[in-house]
Amino acid sequence: MNMQATIDEKLNKTLAPEFLEIINESNMHSGPATESHFKVVAVSKAFEGKMLIARHRMINEALADELETIHALSLHTMTPDEYFEKAGKIAESPQCKGGSS
Repeated sequence: MNMQATIDEKLNKTLAPEFLEIINESNMHSGPATESHFKVVAVSKAFEGKMLIARHRMINEALADELETIHALSLHTMTPDEYFEKAGKIAESPQCKGGSS
């Protein structure tokens, strides 16, 4: 199973999301990386009443093993109401500088 599918499976199991999108952004990396940069858009009732840091911790805990090899993980975590308010618009990820400044 590739990394994107693994992330999808683990977050579906953990969050029971209303909407989940995992985008492989490894092509934005300056080197030969293929499964190292991901954007996660997760909309779940599990986030209701939780601050942003708690939402991110939920995902980080679910993906603890995968985070050992992932270089960049962009998280967009929302409740269904928040996602509706934003009309599903998510910020673009910046180009990776590959550890350079």
